Amino acid sequence: MRFRPVSPDVLADELTATVDARDRAGWTRVLLDGAPPSGVGALADAVGERLRVLGRPVVRVSAADYLRPASLRFERGRADPDARYELWLDEGALRREALDPLGPGGSGKVLTTYWDAAADRASRADYTAVGAGGVLLVDGELLLGRGLPHELSAHLWLSAPALARRLPVGEHWALPAFARYDAEVRPLHSADTGVRVDDPRHPAVLDDTPV
Repeated sequence: MRFRPVSPDVLADELTATVDARDRAGWTRVLLDGAPPSGVGALADAVGERLRVLGRPVVRVSAADYLRPASLRFERGRADPDARYELWLDEGALRREALDPLGPGGSGKVLTTYWDAAADRASRADYTAVGAGGVLLVDGELLLGRGLPHELSAHLWLSAPALARRLPVGEHWALPAFARYDAEVRPLHSADTGVRVDDPRHPAVLDDTPV
């Protein structure tokens, strides 16, 4: 594997350019995927800010606001890595309320939040209309390999040792979930853009282009 070192700003600039190159007549759904220590939410914010400067309507959605109720997430206990991988995300709601509305024939109206995990109840958010040429940026963990509809994807990848160093000790029970994801989905390679972020100050973009 060959990686091309970039700065965080250059990474955000390049992803922004990739999104902005798409036809402004339609919507663009972007999945920004990575474990919590990867800084994927901050990257989504940075890309969103740049796209707005370019005149693109932007809607931000976090997968953390599309979790299942606690009774389902913790049915096997609060520290089950397979449950985190398989059950925590409410895929059906994310499709129905955020992704499908911006697909072919969609309504163009999305829910930016669906479930308040802290209160364990529906977020009661209003629908947001996304104008022509709008971009939906969805950030979260373990998003790829589920068949979620999207036009572009990026994965922020940490090696197993780096993830173990940067994930809080209280979350180490989830390490097998991320290891399984890496083995089964290979998100670094399956995403449109794969980025190594062992050191968040010095990301490196995977470049598989033949020399």
